[in-house]
Amino acid sequence: MKRFLTLFLIFLIVPLSIVSSWRILYAEQYYKLYHLHFYQYPDDSMENIFYLEKALKSDFANPLYALAKISGKDQWERYRYLFKMHVNLKLIQQYLTLGSKFDKMKAYFYNYPWKKENLDSLKEAEKAYLTALDYWKEVLKWADKAWDLRFINLPAIQNWEDENYRIETGLLDYRDIIGSHLARLQEVRDTFKNMDKNTY
Repeated sequence: MKRFLTLFLIFLIVPLSIVSSWRILYAEQYYKLYHLHFYQYPDDSMENIFYLEKALKSDFANPLYALAKISGKDQWERYRYLFKMHVNLKLIQQYLTLGSKFDKMKAYFYNYPWKKENLDSLKEAEKAYLTALDYWKEVLKWADKAWDLRFINLPAIQNWEDENYRIETGLLDYRDIIGSHLARLQEVRDTFKNMDKNTY
């Protein structure tokens, strides 16, 4: 019985030690780890930001494993530009989501006891919005390069091409969106700063 049990454990353990883990090396692999949560908690946004930033820093996989069918060098070039543009857009969205968790849409008089905490929270929101603004500059850079090759069609990533069109025609402008968030945030900050004990 002991021999049987020993042999059974050996046959159970040996295959487990042979199995190797899946290594993440390429931009597309990191991009596939990006996902949206039903509730976007700050940790969820930070997780997605990590994956997306790794995707931007990593090499692309062989064109055989791209997220679209690539059959020529021009398509490969456009694909890479669109990928970088799209990932930067996703980073903007994640930083805006993160900023919204710390933002205060309005300063109510009854928030006075937590004035300092609210001002600290607004500072974190502002950092997130300003970071998103930096990524918008990157989006514009890659969108311009992709736009130069706009007559090359990649049906599998049509939504990225649509984003490129909206950016180049001015239909999508995160500079305006982020600017309005920052202007409102400054108004809320000023209201908090002008609060005194008599307000409460």
